Amino acid sequence: MTIRRILWLGPLLLASLWGSSAPASLLRRLGEHIQQFQERSGLGLSLGPSPVAFPKEGWLEQPLDPFNASDRRFFLQRYWVNDQHRASQDGPVFLHLGGEGSLGPGSVMRGHPATLAPVWGALVIGLEHRFYGLSIPAGGLDMAQLRFLSSRHALADVISARLTLSRLFNVSSSSPWICFGGSYAGSLAAWARLKFPHLIFASVASSAPVRAVLDFSEYNNVVSRSLMNTAIGGSPECRAAASAAFAEVKRRLRAGGAAQAALRAEMGACGSLGRSEDQAELLGTLQALVGGAVQYDGQVGAPLSVRQLCGLLLGDRDNCSSPAAPYRGLRRAVQVVTRSLGQRCLSFSRAETVTQLRVTEPQVSSVGDRQWLYQTCTEFGYYVTCEDPGCPFSQLPALPSQLDLCEQVFGLSTSSIAKAVAQTNSYYGGQTPGATQVLFVNGDTDPWHVLSVTQALGPSEAALLIPNASHCLDMAPERPSDPPSLRLARQNIFQQLQTWL
Repeated sequence: MTIRRILWLGPLLLASLWGSSAPASLLRRLGEHIQQFQERSGLGLSLGPSPVAFPKEGWLEQPLDPFNASDRRFFLQRYWVNDQHRASQDGPVFLHLGGEGSLGPGSVMRGHPATLAPVWGALVIGLEHRFYGLSIPAGGLDMAQLRFLSSRHALADVISARLTLSRLFNVSSSSPWICFGGSYAGSLAAWARLKFPHLIFASVASSAPVRAVLDFSEYNNVVSRSLMNTAIGGSPECRAAASAAFAEVKRRLRAGGAAQAALRAEMGACGSLGRSEDQAELLGTLQALVGGAVQYDGQVGAPLSVRQLCGLLLGDRDNCSSPAAPYRGLRRAVQVVTRSLGQRCLSFSRAETVTQLRVTEPQVSSVGDRQWLYQTCTEFGYYVTCEDPGCPFSQLPALPSQLDLCEQVFGLSTSSIAKAVAQTNSYYGGQTPGATQVLFVNGDTDPWHVLSVTQALGPSEAALLIPNASHCLDMAPERPSDPPSLRLARQNIFQQLQTWL
């Protein structure tokens, strides 16, 4: 296996959870870019002169429909193993769960599982999520196949893998299995302990949005608040500048003609902006760009931090009264992000988005946009809106247009999506899941923390809220520049595991 392939298969722990419109696509690619950057630097440090540090790649035969014993179809699910710290067959197993993207060798070489494994002599295993990465069942991604894609199917895979891998690696029946995961995979880690406490000993759930929600307006509330947070480089002036930049974008869209044509070129829109739905795609993608600076603030590989974004928005201080000054800053931010991601354009037409999402053939280079949209339509919602009066961006795209994507791509009605979200919360318990020996870890800068558990729910339902920390930051490789609050949080994670083990 070449290093090139290993790097390409970097785990997408940080992938955005938004439904997969053009705005969501940008955030998902930001997550992919950051993860690959960290994978590259992390593996570069760990490989050394000896090849023994390479993790092992394996494949499991998993039932396509684990809830129907008469269905004999199966698919191959990829996993990674790092056994270099394993001390004995009755030591703990750290199971790193994949989420809505490819899972690579970094899942067992860095982050909590790999960092903590030497202390307890743990075997570290990373399990890729069904229908993502290379764990896609034969037959494509049409609706007949996608009905086997859900968090419940993924949890069934976790338990099947736990039983099979125990035999394969001669793991003692007394060995504790501990799940780790970030973002959606963090929710899976918590739910694995909730639903299978006899098989999963404990879980660490980072940035886990366990509450499903149709209208996720709270996301932009946190973004707005974070833009004013002086501890991470924000300020009231920065938030005001962001609002002014979006007001100028909307003014130029309304003006049409030459102003709109210039806007299209300056903000990197592919295609015309004459249709309202295409204007909404651009406005939503610009929201995602600002949201991404907040969501991934301070992470290695992130194109923009809050401090850098605010610097751009407020850069023209000599002419700050001009409405075009923050607009120029936003334009520069677009250039920074598109250049970092290697994208030709920032946003696409709505019609092109729908066309791409309707493709049922798995795309080797895809981050799973069609699959994740399906999960948002059938389980989670998570549609980010800006309809609150205090939101500094545009009210477009509104919730109905985001829900309409489920109808256009999958033929799913708004009422069915709302019902699915309610069922998910009923099945897992939302923000009061009642799972013991689960540690929820969140950063208060991360917009997703409002859907997670941020306060302890009981003596064995623990929670950490890290000041000024972004999405899954606790799982990132340690750096000398890490703030004391992040170092303390990692210490607390260690101490909690020590208490349980």
